[in-house]
Amino acid sequence: MRSSSRESSWPPLRAGGQPLDRSPTRMGHLVPSDPADGLALLSERLQRDGYLWLKGLLPRDDVLAIRAYVFAAFADTGLLAPGSDPAIGIAGSAENADLSRRRLMEMVRSAAFEAFCLSPGLWRFMDGLLGGLSYLHKRKLLRMTKPGQAFSTPAHYDLVYLRGGTDRIVTAWIPIGDTPAIMGGLCYLEGSHAEGRRLEAKFAADNADMDAAMRISAYNRNMGEGGWISKDLPAMAERFDARWLIADYEVGDVVLHSPYMIHAATANDDPDGRIRLSCDIRYQNVRDEIDARWSNHWSLDDML
Repeated sequence: MRSSSRESSWPPLRAGGQPLDRSPTRMGHLVPSDPADGLALLSERLQRDGYLWLKGLLPRDDVLAIRAYVFAAFADTGLLAPGSDPAIGIAGSAENADLSRRRLMEMVRSAAFEAFCLSPGLWRFMDGLLGGLSYLHKRKLLRMTKPGQAFSTPAHYDLVYLRGGTDRIVTAWIPIGDTPAIMGGLCYLEGSHAEGRRLEAKFAADNADMDAAMRISAYNRNMGEGGWISKDLPAMAERFDARWLIADYEVGDVVLHSPYMIHAATANDDPDGRIRLSCDIRYQNVRDEIDARWSNHWSLDDML
């Protein structure tokens, strides 16, 4: 799909403080998949494209319930606008950032969030996709992005942070609430899982003389800042002559991607002031080698 009638109607998007080029040669749309298409076809599509945008995999009511539950837990932090409905998630203007960080670390350790990440429809799908019992990494990330927030996740591929185990990992990115393009969300550099493999092979060769701990680190001397490939998404599209693929995500959607697929997040510029809430979690076959660093709950200072 090299063109789309929707391209002319896309809102202005930005990442890293820069506007993204919305021309048909630099921006495209993710292609959705129906979870009912069958595992053989979907697995082939994941291998070919590097991602699967699964429409409506999770029950809508379950996703909306966890959105309300999460934001309600932040009622005393100033994260939300006073008197607003937690399920909507309207950003407040007097957030206590330290208290919010503490609440976030509590939430990722909660039974409610664990149960959401272990939604039966998701783990059953992953069992089939991975060809056996699926293992959910204990380190699970929950992201809250307020409108106008300066930082957005730069371009990277996930294996940079998971080199201590198998590369047969699948990331599940779940928008917790409707997330149209203007609210940001993940975007993918089209066809870049092949480039991710090439980059990883080069890093492995460059790191061959290091000890084991440093060799798998995303922060060794051969890596970019923080493990990022680039903060300049427009320049990356030019460099690889590729498009950034975006989407209007809906409640119940799940996006799966290869650990080699290059992706980033765009900024949340929602005019209604809604906070973008999402989680990213990793699955693999339980029989494959597991990166021990991911056997602990996520902490903001864990350097992964």
